[in-house]
Amino acid sequence: MNDCSKEMKSYFEDDVALLSAARTQMRDHRDANRKRLRNGLTKAEDPLPKNFHSQGSYAMKTMVQHDDNKYDIDDGVYFDKDQLVGERGGEMSALAVRQMVRDAVDDGSFTTAPEVRKHCVRVFYQAGYHVDLPIYRKVEEKNWLGNISFHFELASTDWKRSDARNVTEWFEGQNGSLSPEGDKDQMRRICMYLKKLAHSRPSWSSQVTTGFVITKLVSECFKAKAQRDDQALVETMKAILGRLKWNLEVSHPVTPNEKISKGSDDPKVAYFRDRLEDAIGWLKPVESSNSTKTEALDAWDKAFNTDFFSNLDVATESNAEEGTLSRIYGAAASILGGSSASAATSKPVSKEGSNRYA
Repeated sequence: MNDCSKEMKSYFEDDVALLSAARTQMRDHRDANRKRLRNGLTKAEDPLPKNFHSQGSYAMKTMVQHDDNKYDIDDGVYFDKDQLVGERGGEMSALAVRQMVRDAVDDGSFTTAPEVRKHCVRVFYQAGYHVDLPIYRKVEEKNWLGNISFHFELASTDWKRSDARNVTEWFEGQNGSLSPEGDKDQMRRICMYLKKLAHSRPSWSSQVTTGFVITKLVSECFKAKAQRDDQALVETMKAILGRLKWNLEVSHPVTPNEKISKGSDDPKVAYFRDRLEDAIGWLKPVESSNSTKTEALDAWDKAFNTDFFSNLDVATESNAEEGTLSRIYGAAASILGGSSASAATSKPVSKEGSNRYA
């Protein structure tokens, strides 16, 4: 297999991992929403949340760059159950609590007003992304011995036992145990490469399955290869394809008996399977011993719908040529009595390592 691991690392840093500036902006919007929500609830004399917890890909640090800024930031809002009481002293419904949060966070400053959704309140931003506010209540239980325990319920179509923090904990455990020794975040990166691939064409984005489903499939099928993201990615893709040809159902990683796909014929999971098969076909030159490095890089370009890899190849060839000239001129300068071999110098391609995981 052509070794494109260095090129893959450059692609990850430049085009996949979320830029630190974007992450900072999202964090600022998240914090502003928290303040806005507290102020709105205080003004309406409604109960204040006990705490907030970031969730989803933001918390798992698997967000990837999107050209159209379609980022989805999840910020959980947590109340105690006994806070959520209606005007007549009865328990507030899941819908009523979502409506309460929507009214509180809408201070009139948004171009598009926040909306009550099935599982959250959604706040829209003109840049193209949105912040989802899933709402939870902490429920106290006492058994027949008098021992007290707690669990959390999500304000969905009804109150539903759930806590997305458990998913974050599950993912960190999977990444830690499955990533190879000496390459601790490889599973996380493979998730991110595949999420980038799934949205590499505008026509794919609206039809492909969720990042959560992709992450769960990676956890099931991950093939580790330390310091070789190119090889780990191809082998993981093949394993996921085989798994999806057998069964399209995907189970929730922490909630027993719950599916995160829509049954055995989920069209979005099927679409991901078919596009994965396309990409594996395009990547055949990467694995062929008869292919050149340039052909392998072109194959990565086709898979990710980019020209990043071929541009790297051109830059490498250019630098190699400049290095050869430098050595020739340097030798000539030495023969002519020059004090150094600096008659011609090559300029390496400059890359800022400013990108970070989300």
